[in-house]
Amino acid sequence: MDVLSDVVAVTRTGRPRSAHVRWHAPWGQEFASVPGSAGFQVILQGSCWLLPPHAEPIQLGTGDVVFLPHGSGHTLADSPESLATAPACGPDDHQPYDAYASDSVDRSGGGGPVTVVLCGAYQLDPSRTHPLLLTLPDLIHLPAHPGRHPELRSAVRLLAAELESPHLGTDAIVPALLDTLLLYILRIWFKERPDRGGITGWAAALNDPPVTAALHAIHRDPATPWTVAKLAAEGGLSRAPFARRFALLVGQPPLGYLTWWRMTTAARLLRASDAPLRTIAAQVGYTSEFAFANAFKRTHGTAPGGYRRSNSPAAYGR
Repeated sequence: MDVLSDVVAVTRTGRPRSAHVRWHAPWGQEFASVPGSAGFQVILQGSCWLLPPHAEPIQLGTGDVVFLPHGSGHTLADSPESLATAPACGPDDHQPYDAYASDSVDRSGGGGPVTVVLCGAYQLDPSRTHPLLLTLPDLIHLPAHPGRHPELRSAVRLLAAELESPHLGTDAIVPALLDTLLLYILRIWFKERPDRGGITGWAAALNDPPVTAALHAIHRDPATPWTVAKLAAEGGLSRAPFARRFALLVGQPPLGYLTWWRMTTAARLLRASDAPLRTIAAQVGYTSEFAFANAFKRTHGTAPGGYRRSNSPAAYGR
């Protein structure tokens, strides 16, 4: 898998939630802060205002996409002066945006203009959040531009259609489309963000061919006995310039990131399979089960066996 696909696969947990919501002006809806989630709002029809708690209001129009990577609280309203209703969810809810659980909802306000919004959230596991996501701002606004981002618009249209008129297979289609929507949003942000020309950060790393080639190699096959020289060769650079470049953009040395990714992958395998520890050790590049267990404990604070027991479905009553 490539880096961005792995980020979503590893970090997201549970079932994403979404809804097709129709509001009639005047209206206002507060969305509570939900740590451990990422939310989105897509304006399908009409216009409204996004009211962040500590920033200026943002006017949104048809086709605009708003992504909140850290589950920040916010309000949507037909006007900055409109009163908002109670939050659609609370910090203690197990499912973000639970009031909008993969459904089509009509929120009658007054008799004014209609605004239709596609809204929802993803649950994220803070214990395995990729550093790429940690660098994202609290709010990403992708304004609609005719002819731009056709793949994102196609995913939005398909998702909106499934939520507005569910059919056989909708329960399987919606989560897949939500993952697609998330990946398109992240792809666009890291490719087109205004300050991506900066010298550091994941936006720069994912637009730097030598570093991206090394990252893809690590994610494609973490079991390979990678050295800095081998990773440099993947990127077409000599060892020392590559190591400096990688550390500057990614925020840690190549082998430091390799170890972190191996341990993140191992944790996922321990949760998802009953494979013996020696098999998982080999899958992440360790010929010795003892060396693997020591590395895992240094990263996660517990031995692989204990981690598996405490993160099994039975441990959560599932």
